[in-house]
Amino acid sequence: MKIYLDAMGGDFAPKAPVEGALEALTNYSDLIIELAGPLAEVQPVVEEVFQGNEALKERLVLTDCPEVITNCESPVMAVRHKKQSAIVDGMLKLRDGQVDAFVSAGSTGAVLAGGMFRLGRIPGIDRPALAPLLPNGKDFFLLIDCGANVDCKPEYLHQFAQMGNAYMQTMRNIATPRIGLVNNGAEAEKGCTLTKETFQLLQADGKLNFVGNVEAREITHDVADVIVCDGFVGNVILKFMEGVVETLMDMIKGEIYADTRSKIGGLLAKPAFKRVKKKTDYTEVGGAPLLGVRGNVVKAHGSSNGHALACAIRQAIQMTEGELVRKIENQLVSAETETVSEQI
Repeated sequence: MKIYLDAMGGDFAPKAPVEGALEALTNYSDLIIELAGPLAEVQPVVEEVFQGNEALKERLVLTDCPEVITNCESPVMAVRHKKQSAIVDGMLKLRDGQVDAFVSAGSTGAVLAGGMFRLGRIPGIDRPALAPLLPNGKDFFLLIDCGANVDCKPEYLHQFAQMGNAYMQTMRNIATPRIGLVNNGAEAEKGCTLTKETFQLLQADGKLNFVGNVEAREITHDVADVIVCDGFVGNVILKFMEGVVETLMDMIKGEIYADTRSKIGGLLAKPAFKRVKKKTDYTEVGGAPLLGVRGNVVKAHGSSNGHALACAIRQAIQMTEGELVRKIENQLVSAETETVSEQI
Protein backbone atom coordinates (compact mmCIF):
# COMPACT_ATOMS: atom_id res chain seq x y z
CA MET A 1 0.00 0.00 0.00
CA LYS A 2 1.21 3.48 -0.87
CA ILE A 3 0.21 6.61 1.08
CA TYR A 4 0.94 10.14 -0.13
CA LEU A 5 1.99 12.47 2.71
CA ASP A 6 2.23 16.25 2.45
CA ALA A 7 5.62 17.12 3.99
CA MET A 8 4.89 20.85 4.32
CA GLY A 9 1.43 20.65 5.91
CA GLY A 10 0.96 21.77 9.50
CA ASP A 11 2.55 24.02 12.09
CA PHE A 12 5.56 21.75 12.64
CA ALA A 13 6.40 20.85 9.06
CA PRO A 14 8.51 19.32 7.71
CA LYS A 15 9.76 17.62 10.89
CA ALA A 16 6.38 16.36 12.13
CA PRO A 17 5.42 14.73 8.79
CA VAL A 18 8.85 13.10 8.54
CA GLU A 19 8.58 11.76 12.10
CA GLY A 20 5.06 10.56 11.34
CA ALA A 21 6.33 8.77 8.24
CA LEU A 22 9.03 7.02 10.29
CA GLU A 23 6.53 5.83 12.91
CA ALA A 24 4.06 4.63 10.28
CA LEU A 25 6.73 2.75 8.31
CA THR A 26 7.84 1.12 11.57
CA ASN A 27 4.28 -0.02 12.32
CA TYR A 28 3.40 -1.31 8.82
CA SER A 29 5.91 -3.53 7.07
CA ASP A 30 4.13 -3.47 3.69
CA LEU A 31 3.66 0.32 3.63
CA ILE A 32 5.28 2.73 1.17
CA ILE A 33 5.06 6.47 1.85
CA GLU A 34 5.48 9.12 -0.82
CA LEU A 35 6.64 12.22 1.04
CA ALA A 36 6.23 15.39 -1.01
CA GLY A 37 7.54 18.92 -0.56
CA PRO A 38 10.50 21.18 -1.49
CA LEU A 39 13.43 18.73 -1.45
CA ALA A 40 15.84 21.42 -0.27
CA GLU A 41 13.84 21.66 2.97
CA VAL A 42 12.63 18.09 3.33
CA GLN A 43 15.78 16.10 2.47
CA PRO A 44 17.93 17.32 5.41
CA VAL A 45 15.13 16.56 7.88
CA VAL A 46 14.70 13.07 6.43
CA GLU A 47 18.44 12.39 6.82
CA GLU A 48 18.28 13.53 10.45
CA VAL A 49 15.10 11.71 11.49
CA PHE A 50 15.82 8.46 9.58
CA GLN A 51 19.42 8.23 10.74
CA GLY A 52 20.11 4.59 11.59
CA ASN A 53 16.90 3.41 9.91
CA GLU A 54 18.11 2.77 6.38
CA ALA A 55 15.82 -0.23 5.89
CA LEU A 56 12.76 1.91 6.60
CA LYS A 57 14.11 4.72 4.47
CA GLU A 58 14.05 2.39 1.45
CA ARG A 59 10.23 2.47 1.66
CA LEU A 60 10.16 6.26 1.68
CA VAL A 61 9.79 7.93 -1.73
CA LEU A 62 10.70 11.61 -1.87
CA THR A 63 8.92 13.81 -4.41
CA ASP A 64 9.99 17.36 -5.16
CA CYS A 65 7.00 19.72 -4.93
CA PRO A 66 8.62 23.18 -4.76
CA GLU A 67 5.35 25.11 -4.31
CA VAL A 68 3.64 25.30 -0.92
CA ILE A 69 0.02 26.31 -0.33
CA THR A 70 -0.34 28.34 2.87
CA ASN A 71 -3.35 29.15 5.05
CA CYS A 72 -3.16 32.79 3.96
CA GLU A 73 -4.02 32.05 0.31
CA SER A 74 -7.33 31.65 -1.43
CA PRO A 75 -7.71 27.83 -1.47
CA VAL A 76 -9.40 27.65 -4.87
CA MET A 77 -6.92 29.99 -6.55
CA ALA A 78 -3.97 28.21 -4.95
CA VAL A 79 -5.17 24.79 -6.13
CA ARG A 80 -5.67 26.18 -9.64
CA HIS A 81 -2.28 27.88 -9.94
CA LYS A 82 0.12 25.96 -7.67
CA LYS A 83 0.21 22.76 -9.68
CA GLN A 84 3.61 21.83 -8.25
CA SER A 85 2.32 21.76 -4.66
CA ALA A 86 1.99 18.54 -2.67
CA ILE A 87 -1.77 18.99 -2.26
CA VAL A 88 -2.41 19.20 -6.02
CA ASP A 89 0.17 16.57 -6.95
CA GLY A 90 -1.13 14.17 -4.30
CA MET A 91 -4.76 14.56 -5.32
CA LEU A 92 -3.95 13.94 -8.97
CA LYS A 93 -1.93 10.83 -8.14
CA LEU A 94 -4.75 9.56 -5.94
CA ARG A 95 -7.22 10.20 -8.78
CA ASP A 96 -5.01 8.29 -11.24
CA GLY A 97 -4.49 5.33 -8.90
CA GLN A 98 -0.76 5.94 -8.34
CA VAL A 99 -1.31 6.10 -4.56
CA ASP A 100 -3.98 4.61 -2.29
CA ALA A 101 -4.61 7.55 0.04
CA PHE A 102 -3.64 11.16 0.73
CA VAL A 103 -2.77 12.69 4.12
CA SER A 104 -2.10 16.35 4.93
CA ALA A 105 -2.06 18.67 7.94
CA GLY A 106 -2.00 21.68 5.62
CA SER A 107 -4.64 24.21 4.62
CA THR A 108 -8.11 22.79 5.20
CA GLY A 109 -9.53 24.91 2.40
CA ALA A 110 -6.87 23.75 -0.04
CA VAL A 111 -7.42 20.07 0.85
CA LEU A 112 -11.17 20.55 0.36
CA ALA A 113 -10.69 22.42 -2.95
CA GLY A 114 -8.17 19.84 -4.13
CA GLY A 115 -10.56 17.04 -3.30
CA MET A 116 -13.43 18.77 -5.10
CA PHE A 117 -11.65 19.97 -8.25
CA ARG A 118 -8.72 17.59 -8.71
CA LEU A 119 -10.08 14.35 -7.25
CA GLY A 120 -13.80 14.77 -7.86
CA ARG A 121 -16.93 13.97 -5.90
CA ILE A 122 -18.65 10.64 -5.48
CA PRO A 123 -21.75 10.56 -7.74
CA GLY A 124 -24.76 11.60 -5.68
CA ILE A 125 -22.75 13.78 -3.27
CA ASP A 126 -23.25 17.51 -3.61
CA ARG A 127 -20.77 18.59 -0.91
CA PRO A 128 -17.89 16.61 0.64
CA ALA A 129 -17.67 16.88 4.43
CA LEU A 130 -15.00 16.73 7.11
CA ALA A 131 -15.84 14.24 9.82
CA PRO A 132 -13.62 13.84 12.91
CA LEU A 133 -14.07 11.14 15.53
CA LEU A 134 -14.63 12.68 18.99
CA PRO A 135 -14.82 11.05 22.44
CA ASN A 136 -18.17 10.50 24.16
CA GLY A 137 -16.99 8.86 27.38
CA LYS A 138 -17.45 5.30 26.16
CA ASP A 139 -15.98 5.32 22.67
CA PHE A 140 -16.16 7.81 19.79
CA PHE A 141 -18.83 9.51 17.73
CA LEU A 142 -18.46 10.97 14.24
CA LEU A 143 -19.18 14.69 13.86
CA ILE A 144 -20.17 15.54 10.28
CA ASP A 145 -19.66 18.26 9.00
CA CYS A 146 -17.05 20.11 11.08
CA GLY A 147 -16.23 23.00 8.78
CA ALA A 148 -16.21 22.19 5.08
CA ASN A 149 -19.72 23.57 4.37
CA VAL A 150 -20.91 26.63 6.25
CA ASP A 151 -24.13 27.04 4.26
CA CYS A 152 -26.09 23.83 3.77
CA LYS A 153 -29.32 22.49 2.34
CA PRO A 154 -31.33 19.65 3.92
CA GLU A 155 -30.19 17.36 1.08
CA TYR A 156 -26.55 17.96 2.04
CA LEU A 157 -27.16 16.97 5.65
CA HIS A 158 -29.00 13.85 4.50
CA GLN A 159 -25.94 12.93 2.43
CA PHE A 160 -23.69 13.61 5.44
CA ALA A 161 -25.77 11.13 7.43
CA GLN A 162 -25.44 8.49 4.70
CA MET A 163 -21.66 8.96 4.50
CA GLY A 164 -21.32 8.93 8.28
CA ASN A 165 -23.37 5.75 8.43
CA ALA A 166 -21.04 4.02 5.95
CA TYR A 167 -17.95 5.30 7.77
CA MET A 168 -19.00 3.98 11.19
CA GLN A 169 -19.99 0.63 9.70
CA THR A 170 -16.61 0.31 7.98
CA MET A 171 -14.22 1.92 10.44
CA ARG A 172 -15.87 1.22 13.82
CA ASN A 173 -17.68 -2.04 13.00
CA ILE A 174 -21.08 -0.72 14.09
CA ALA A 175 -23.78 -2.58 12.17
CA THR A 176 -26.53 0.02 12.56
CA PRO A 177 -25.01 3.34 13.66
CA ARG A 178 -27.34 5.68 15.53
CA ILE A 179 -27.79 8.91 13.55
CA GLY A 180 -28.55 12.11 15.46
CA LEU A 181 -29.26 15.64 14.22
CA VAL A 182 -27.90 18.61 16.18
CA ASN A 183 -30.76 20.88 17.23
CA ASN A 184 -31.86 23.21 20.02
CA GLY A 185 -34.57 20.81 21.18
CA ALA A 186 -35.48 17.14 21.04
CA GLU A 187 -38.91 17.66 19.50
CA ALA A 188 -39.31 17.31 15.72
CA GLU A 189 -40.88 20.76 15.40
CA LYS A 190 -37.93 22.51 17.09
CA GLY A 191 -35.17 24.32 15.24
CA CYS A 192 -34.76 26.33 12.07
CA THR A 193 -36.02 25.54 8.57
CA LEU A 194 -32.83 23.61 7.81
CA THR A 195 -33.09 21.26 10.79
CA LYS A 196 -36.86 20.76 10.43
CA GLU A 197 -36.59 19.74 6.79
CA THR A 198 -33.52 17.61 7.46
CA PHE A 199 -35.38 15.84 10.28
CA GLN A 200 -38.08 14.78 7.82
CA LEU A 201 -35.53 13.47 5.30
CA LEU A 202 -33.64 11.46 7.90
CA GLN A 203 -36.80 10.08 9.44
CA ALA A 204 -38.06 8.94 6.04
CA ASP A 205 -34.80 7.14 5.15
CA GLY A 206 -35.36 3.51 6.08
CA LYS A 207 -31.68 2.71 5.56
CA LEU A 208 -30.67 4.92 8.51
CA ASN A 209 -31.12 4.30 12.22
CA PHE A 210 -32.24 7.85 12.93
CA VAL A 211 -32.63 8.53 16.66
CA GLY A 212 -33.89 12.12 16.33
CA ASN A 213 -32.63 15.51 17.43
CA VAL A 214 -29.66 15.82 19.76
CA GLU A 215 -29.23 18.85 21.99
CA ALA A 216 -25.76 20.25 22.66
CA ARG A 217 -25.55 18.87 26.20
CA GLU A 218 -26.27 15.34 24.91
CA ILE A 219 -23.60 15.26 22.20
CA THR A 220 -20.98 13.66 24.47
CA HIS A 221 -23.46 11.38 26.29
CA ASP A 222 -23.30 8.46 23.84
CA VAL A 223 -26.78 9.08 22.42
CA ALA A 224 -25.67 8.76 18.78
CA ASP A 225 -22.78 7.33 16.78
CA VAL A 226 -23.06 9.93 14.02
CA ILE A 227 -23.86 13.56 14.83
CA VAL A 228 -25.07 15.49 11.77
CA CYS A 229 -24.93 19.28 11.40
CA ASP A 230 -23.84 22.00 9.00
CA GLY A 231 -20.17 22.99 8.91
CA PHE A 232 -20.64 26.22 10.88
CA VAL A 233 -22.29 24.50 13.83
CA GLY A 234 -19.90 21.54 13.61
CA ASN A 235 -16.82 23.73 13.70
CA VAL A 236 -18.14 25.60 16.76
CA ILE A 237 -18.84 22.26 18.50
CA LEU A 238 -15.38 20.91 17.63
CA LYS A 239 -13.45 23.95 18.84
CA PHE A 240 -15.63 24.40 21.93
CA MET A 241 -14.93 20.77 22.93
CA GLU A 242 -11.20 21.28 22.42
CA GLY A 243 -11.31 24.41 24.58
CA VAL A 244 -13.32 22.76 27.36
CA VAL A 245 -10.91 19.82 27.53
CA GLU A 246 -7.89 22.14 27.75
CA THR A 247 -9.54 24.30 30.42
CA LEU A 248 -10.57 21.31 32.54
CA MET A 249 -7.09 19.80 32.35
CA ASP A 250 -5.55 23.11 33.43
CA MET A 251 -8.03 23.46 36.30
CA ILE A 252 -7.40 19.92 37.53
CA LYS A 253 -3.65 20.41 37.32
CA GLY A 254 -3.88 23.70 39.24
CA GLU A 255 -5.99 22.18 42.02
CA ILE A 256 -3.71 19.14 42.35
CA TYR A 257 -0.73 21.41 43.04
CA ALA A 258 -2.73 23.65 45.40
CA ASP A 259 -1.69 21.86 48.63
CA THR A 260 0.27 18.87 49.92
CA ARG A 261 -2.73 16.59 50.40
CA SER A 262 -3.91 17.23 46.84
CA LYS A 263 -0.41 16.53 45.53
CA ILE A 264 -0.37 13.14 47.24
CA GLY A 265 -3.85 12.32 45.91
CA GLY A 266 -2.84 13.51 42.46
CA LEU A 267 0.21 11.25 42.50
CA LEU A 268 -1.97 8.24 43.34
CA ALA A 269 -4.48 9.18 40.62
CA LYS A 270 -1.84 9.92 37.98
CA PRO A 271 -2.43 6.68 35.99
CA ALA A 272 -6.16 7.49 35.81
CA PHE A 273 -5.46 11.04 34.63
CA LYS A 274 -3.19 9.66 31.90
CA ARG A 275 -5.93 7.34 30.68
CA VAL A 276 -8.44 10.22 30.58
CA LYS A 277 -5.97 12.41 28.70
CA LYS A 278 -5.39 9.67 26.13
CA LYS A 279 -9.14 9.26 25.57
CA THR A 280 -9.52 12.99 24.87
CA ASP A 281 -6.31 13.37 22.86
CA TYR A 282 -6.97 14.19 19.20
CA THR A 283 -3.53 12.89 18.23
CA GLU A 284 -4.70 9.33 18.90
CA VAL A 285 -7.39 9.69 16.21
CA GLY A 286 -5.06 11.37 13.74
CA GLY A 287 -7.37 13.48 11.64
CA ALA A 288 -10.71 13.96 9.95
CA PRO A 289 -11.55 12.04 6.78
CA LEU A 290 -12.82 14.09 3.87
CA LEU A 291 -15.90 12.08 2.96
CA GLY A 292 -17.63 12.44 -0.38
CA VAL A 293 -14.61 12.65 -2.67
CA ARG A 294 -13.48 9.83 -4.96
CA GLY A 295 -10.51 8.76 -2.90
CA ASN A 296 -9.24 8.24 0.63
CA VAL A 297 -8.29 11.64 2.06
CA VAL A 298 -7.43 12.41 5.69
CA LYS A 299 -7.03 15.99 6.91
CA ALA A 300 -4.87 16.05 10.04
CA HIS A 301 -4.99 18.83 12.63
CA GLY A 302 -2.73 21.78 11.83
CA SER A 303 -0.90 21.39 15.14
CA SER A 304 -0.26 17.67 14.61
CA ASN A 305 2.97 16.18 15.87
CA GLY A 306 4.64 13.14 14.38
CA HIS A 307 2.50 10.66 16.32
CA ALA A 308 -0.72 12.38 15.24
CA LEU A 309 0.33 12.15 11.59
CA ALA A 310 1.23 8.48 12.03
CA CYS A 311 -2.28 7.93 13.39
CA ALA A 312 -3.70 9.85 10.40
CA ILE A 313 -1.78 7.48 8.11
CA ARG A 314 -3.20 4.54 10.06
CA GLN A 315 -6.70 5.90 9.46
CA ALA A 316 -5.96 6.29 5.73
CA ILE A 317 -4.81 2.66 5.63
CA GLN A 318 -8.00 1.49 7.35
CA MET A 319 -10.15 3.51 4.96
CA THR A 320 -8.35 1.93 2.01
CA GLU A 321 -8.52 -1.62 3.34
CA GLY A 322 -12.18 -1.17 4.26
CA GLU A 323 -13.03 0.13 0.75
CA LEU A 324 -14.86 3.04 2.33
CA VAL A 325 -15.38 5.01 -0.89
CA ARG A 326 -16.99 2.02 -2.60
CA LYS A 327 -19.28 1.42 0.38
CA ILE A 328 -20.42 5.05 0.39
CA GLU A 329 -21.12 4.76 -3.35
CA ASN A 330 -23.10 1.56 -2.83
CA GLN A 331 -25.16 3.10 -0.05
CA LEU A 332 -26.04 6.09 -2.21
CA VAL A 333 -26.95 3.88 -5.17
CA SER A 334 -29.11 1.71 -2.92
CA ALA A 335 -30.89 4.76 -1.49
CA GLU A 336 -31.46 6.21 -4.97
CA THR A 337 -32.83 2.90 -6.28
CA GLU A 338 -35.22 2.68 -3.34
CA THR A 339 -36.44 6.24 -3.94
CA VAL A 340 -37.09 5.52 -7.62
CA SER A 341 -38.98 2.32 -6.74
CA GLU A 342 -41.20 4.22 -4.30
CA GLN A 343 -41.97 6.83 -6.95
CA ILE A 344 -42.94 4.14 -9.45
